Amino acid sequence: MQVALVPINSIVGDLTGNAALIDQAAHDAFAQRADLIVLPELCLCGYPPRDLLEQEGFVERACDTARDLAKRVPKKATVIVGCPWRPSSDDDAAPDAIDSRARATNSAVVMRDGRIIARYDKRLLPNYDVFDEVRHFAAGQATCVFEVAGQRVGLAICEDIWRAEDAKRAGRYARMRDPLADLAAKKIDLLVVPSASPFVINKGAAQEAILARIAHERKVTLLSVNQFGANDDLIFNGAASIHAPSGQVVAANAPFSGEPVVAQLDAPPSDAPVDASGADVDQMELLWRALVLGVRDYCRKSGFKQVTLGLSGGIDSALTAVIAAAAMGGTNIIGVLMPSRFSSTGSIEDAEALGHAIGARLITIPIEEAHRALEQTLGPAFDDLELPPEHGVTEENVQSRIRGTIMMGVSNKSGALLLTTGNKSELAVGYSTLYGDMNGGLAVIADVLKTEVYALARFINNHHARLGFATPPIPEPSITKAPSAELRPNQTDQDTLPPYDTLDTVVERYVDARESVAHIALETSLDVDFVRDIVRRIDRNEYKRFQLAVGLKVRPSAFGRGRRRAIVEHYDHAR
Repeated sequence: MQVALVPINSIVGDLTGNAALIDQAAHDAFAQRADLIVLPELCLCGYPPRDLLEQEGFVERACDTARDLAKRVPKKATVIVGCPWRPSSDDDAAPDAIDSRARATNSAVVMRDGRIIARYDKRLLPNYDVFDEVRHFAAGQATCVFEVAGQRVGLAICEDIWRAEDAKRAGRYARMRDPLADLAAKKIDLLVVPSASPFVINKGAAQEAILARIAHERKVTLLSVNQFGANDDLIFNGAASIHAPSGQVVAANAPFSGEPVVAQLDAPPSDAPVDASGADVDQMELLWRALVLGVRDYCRKSGFKQVTLGLSGGIDSALTAVIAAAAMGGTNIIGVLMPSRFSSTGSIEDAEALGHAIGARLITIPIEEAHRALEQTLGPAFDDLELPPEHGVTEENVQSRIRGTIMMGVSNKSGALLLTTGNKSELAVGYSTLYGDMNGGLAVIADVLKTEVYALARFINNHHARLGFATPPIPEPSITKAPSAELRPNQTDQDTLPPYDTLDTVVERYVDARESVAHIALETSLDVDFVRDIVRRIDRNEYKRFQLAVGLKVRPSAFGRGRRRAIVEHYDHAR
């Protein structure tokens, strides 16, 4: 049997456009003699569709689109397509029957001979982190087994096999029947698993181990294909692989390549591995690919042709600009330098060098005149209120907000999407200014720790040619100098923050792993009062993060949809 695993890049809600992509992909695979063609979870409507599923008529239109698509894909092939459904409660109903009164299901429909011959409804519905499937879907109850070229094929969808193990939440489904146990009783030869599993750094290895284990334990050939592309804050790596019953990978694509996997399955399956060298990729490269894809797809799917950002000469804006250049092309970037009386000559030179290295269009808008005018405007009011005259955080934030206003002006007038440049470490403890440097439409590195910012910058410079840059794009001083907001003389981040490697240890454990203060102090030997102080700073800055632009998710728990905390919350996590 010839099989094709096709990780297409769907757009949420674009039923017509997604159906056309699926139809073309199916015909391309059939031209390569594929008997079985598998596409990702919910690829017909895009994942995650979120509350679009609650919109009157949407699921019914998706079902109608799927039934029409079944007439268009190659009739001699078996094509599996992810699609929401409203299943009939009649046990004898055809698999393509719908009941408009039924709750929607997260389904995979099996197309052949111009019709839908089978349908599987996902049974384990994730409802943690960014997932809200229990909100939208009813869980399936039955197995789905059909034949292709004499082979018995069973279907599972995403969480049915991960069971939250890849998210380090094993045990979440301990009281629920394992869908794979039911399939095992059906004596299947092939297990097909379409997925829409968002990228998280280091998660790929965990998923690979799960796939290998299941193939080995169940003695089946396992075919897995994940969604490709980015939708809003979520990024999908498009990984596709085939595991023999031994657990051996016999075919795979490179993560983020979006390439289909087409392979001949022997009967019995061979354990001889094919070339899957592109599947083993360094974590920094995966992070790079994810962020580039995230920016590219957010802009492409939203209709933005250009992006703009402020260039300070610091590491965060430099990294964000380089990611944007790889995603959009340097000529589509408007870099804005906004020097003040506190900006060093070196920072201005570094910003200019960075802009020239990536081929961005650079403009300079000094803020000194606006800064003095605002000081003169606010000064008498502060005096009337009998507020302290000393230069402090308020005066520093005024500069950031002047820059934020300038950047919004450039964005509005040019139509370019404004990128924010704050990293996760700084956003965690509130080292950012509302309506200032937090202005923008996409927070590119909001889920990247500061230590990862430096590591990724080094990776880019060390591999610049392979990544498409003529020279190392990030100026060396931007990496080596002490980080500074340059809002007062001789300022450095470490005036008010601990060293970033120490801060990141606490942020990673408290935010990503949800560990307690006592646990963090015990495991790291950090002073408990120090940990308590950082945790309290994280908690009291939730109000800022609530107003943050959409941030690309790359870590286990990103600020935003997956970490739902009250702004006004009196539980003391730091006790």
